[in-house]
Amino acid sequence: MNPAAKITAFTAALAASFGAAYGIGTVTDPGAGNTEPAGHTESAAPHAEGNRAGPPAGGLQISEGGYTLDLRTPRVEAEQRSELRFAVLDRSGRPVTDFQREHDKEMHLILASRDLATYRHLHPTRAADGTWSTPVDLPAAGDYRVFADFTTAGRNAADLTLGADLAVSGPYKAAELPKPALTAEVDGYTVSLNGTLRPDVPEHLTFTVRKDGRPVTDLQPYLGAYGHLVALRAGDLAYLHVHPDGEPGDGSTEAGPDVSFTATATGSAAYRLFLDFKHDGTVRTAAFTVPSGVAADNPRPATPSDGHDDSTSDGQEDGGHGH
Repeated sequence: MNPAAKITAFTAALAASFGAAYGIGTVTDPGAGNTEPAGHTESAAPHAEGNRAGPPAGGLQISEGGYTLDLRTPRVEAEQRSELRFAVLDRSGRPVTDFQREHDKEMHLILASRDLATYRHLHPTRAADGTWSTPVDLPAAGDYRVFADFTTAGRNAADLTLGADLAVSGPYKAAELPKPALTAEVDGYTVSLNGTLRPDVPEHLTFTVRKDGRPVTDLQPYLGAYGHLVALRAGDLAYLHVHPDGEPGDGSTEAGPDVSFTATATGSAAYRLFLDFKHDGTVRTAAFTVPSGVAADNPRPATPSDGHDDSTSDGQEDGGHGH
């Protein structure tokens, strides 16, 4: 499948109590040997009048299309390195061992806390018996959602996102959803957002990456693209995983400073957007809060005075990298 033509579902929860800001995180590119699939729905075309059919929300079900997410580590301890293990089971209850690689991986595993203060994008390793595993080190106790984003193999290949709950033990205090902002900063990079989200209408979102005030024009391909966007819808942890408009080597997509996406919001709710981009060998994550139905137009280069989100982020990926 063409990565530029895919839009996957990742959206998540707007609980009444969302406290403590979430901004951006630094992630390092993992080594080889990790495998993963991607659960997506085909991306909608650029905005056209009358086109109101958005992609279905994903990650709300533990079973779909004859496949079931079997989370074999339902509980871990906060602030302790643990191994998270799971499998994808077929209709007969057997672990699936044949996946299609999407965006360089067989499996994309997303972890998010219900208050959206913690976010991880992991690429676990699959054993011969179909068991997936990855190290995790989560900083805070609470309820988390685990999303397995993959593509099945064979004639009837399907893009799926299955979800299950993960409990993290320890003292718990809910965080508050950060306020909407058009810029985010991480490691000397400023990322600005220009775009809009409207329920059930395909819209363009463009992120502009700058470092020390200068446009970054040499972004590096990461998982077959110059950027990946995951959106968490407030309220239900539905999953909207969006891929860029264009890809490296297609003859028209430049390596920055702009990375654009087509996204269709499902319902009127606040969204937390997580943009992963790679530069100088490191994957970083910039996070934004965007209400669905409210414009986020930002035609001029953003500066901190434009309302940047300078909150401390916790988007680092356990096990090596984020997508």
